[in-house]
Amino acid sequence: MEQKISMEINSDINILGGLPDLSLISYFLGKDRSGLLLKEDHHTYTSIKTDKSVKRFEKAIFSTFLKFKNSNIELIISSMLNQESISSDSLILLFWNSSYNNDVLKYLNENLYFVSFYSGRITIKQDDVIACLKDLKEREIELKKWSDSTLKITASKYLTLLKKFHLMEGALHKTIVHPYLNDKMFILFVYWITAIESKQNLMESKWLKYSFCERPLFIERVLQKKFSKYFQLQYTGDKLNIETSIPYENIYHAIK
Repeated sequence: MEQKISMEINSDINILGGLPDLSLISYFLGKDRSGLLLKEDHHTYTSIKTDKSVKRFEKAIFSTFLKFKNSNIELIISSMLNQESISSDSLILLFWNSSYNNDVLKYLNENLYFVSFYSGRITIKQDDVIACLKDLKEREIELKKWSDSTLKITASKYLTLLKKFHLMEGALHKTIVHPYLNDKMFILFVYWITAIESKQNLMESKWLKYSFCERPLFIERVLQKKFSKYFQLQYTGDKLNIETSIPYENIYHAIK
């Protein structure tokens, strides 16, 4: 994984947690941001009716959802969104990509959500998120500028965003959802982590937790013969190397 010198702190979680219509992501996909909102054709694709309202979300969507580490990641996401728009599967893919792009989201995922997910906790409370953010605030200069009210809003919007990804459910008391990746999404996860991870040995990757299953179960599944036409692998117990077999521009259509 690429090492970043420091965290990039922004308020995208606050903005995207308030996004009322996720179809706006599909609308922005592949469009030139220059003069994008001079047109009013977005009214066809989203229930958000004013350009001013849409503009509030544009920057956050491009920087968190629609920024791509490389062309392979872009090919996977574009292929799925062009075919499915916003679906339960594409939301998982967007969760993976936004976690790579947004340092605050990634931090909360790794230090709270997945810790809770894999430890068997049922809920994550707003106070848990606030405590996690306050701990980060002690170390990140940019976050020191955030007031307690901003931390509280961010905590609330983070939980709302997880609900939008279908990773939590409920209203006042949100509970953790334990998704199971279908074969299509499992294959796409392998292609995604192979494209996003700079380490050859995937056993060392922090992104493995994003498969939503324990490592032994992931290894057991990835070794199944039915997946052999999609990727080749070498596994020696402490090392896992995977080479994809189908071009990224074709993989979605090969498995859908």
